[in-house]
Amino acid sequence: MRPPAVAGSFYPVDAGELRRLIASFVERRALAGGVGPRVRSGPLAAAVELNQAPTQALALIAPHAGFIYSGAIAGAVYSSVVLPDTFVILAPSHRPLRSKFAIMTEGEWETPLGTVPVASDLAVAIQAGCPTMISDPEAHRKEHSLEVQIPFIQYFRRTPSIVPINVSSHATYAELAEAGESIAAAIRTCGREVLIVASTDMSHYISAEDAKVRDGLAIERILALDPRGLVETVFMNEISMCGVLPTAAALVAAGSLGAIRADLIAYATSGDVTGDTREVVGYAGLRLV
Repeated sequence: MRPPAVAGSFYPVDAGELRRLIASFVERRALAGGVGPRVRSGPLAAAVELNQAPTQALALIAPHAGFIYSGAIAGAVYSSVVLPDTFVILAPSHRPLRSKFAIMTEGEWETPLGTVPVASDLAVAIQAGCPTMISDPEAHRKEHSLEVQIPFIQYFRRTPSIVPINVSSHATYAELAEAGESIAAAIRTCGREVLIVASTDMSHYISAEDAKVRDGLAIERILALDPRGLVETVFMNEISMCGVLPTAAALVAAGSLGAIRADLIAYATSGDVTGDTREVVGYAGLRLV
């Protein structure tokens, strides 16, 4: 059992309070035009209207900050897609890893909303196709970036299962591509619907104006379904997008599974919540279909 590490800090520890908070995010159907100032040019102007019915998707990209800051963006993107019962979650590790990818192939994850089992058959298949991926439950013990996705999944699905994968900041693009292809191959043969989730925040601790410019460059590459270009853009422009590597692997996997486009669902910064735009963190929600 992997117990919750950030319940009570990143999100409420009380189940009822947590459900009510997520419900408040999910109900903001006009979020793309209602959180923060609307960007009228560049890639951030591409946010779709959220009064549409949820769409079938291969992958989504969601933030992982405290819910009061990024929960509205996460709620918008999760409610924009048809969610299956199985999820492969790729998240950055904010701590050193023993391998380039740390997977769990068995066990359960606990949150205030209950327990979620690991989809062992799918996890084993993914690991078999990726030599740099090792089973390492301890790597997940204190990491928040993957954990905070699970309450949103539990809100929508009564009996979900997950494949949790932490990604090292030292993974090369070739290794990311190999992991992405392994995920896609395992999904193709598993016999059920699977959604890939990439967990990332965008720019960190710069002005809101600068964050929108830099994050726009990264989002432009995601919208172009360009995983290599995303990694190159983030590093060349010194964009502090902490989950760029998990996002690139997810883009590879979705592309291999036939993704034809990406949609920006919503973008905001912490300044839209706090009112302080001098030092913000950026948050984006996208889906790949």
